[in-house]
Amino acid sequence: MSAEEALARAEKLLVQVEEARKRLEQTDDQAQSIEILSELAELAKGVEAELGRARREAETEADADA
Repeated sequence: MSAEEALARAEKLLVQVEEARKRLEQTDDQAQSIEILSELAELAKGVEAELGRARREAETEADADA
């Protein structure tokens, strides 16, 4: 996977984060709020993983070009 592909995946996850955040703002149900917060935590982990993958790939690509 290239750095660009990893960044594209991170961007898709960020769209999901924004959608979940909007749902969280619209709910008054505590149980649903907790469920959405858990979803946000998982999405954040996914974004972090994709950004790390993109960083590693970019470094690998830079080393290959050097």
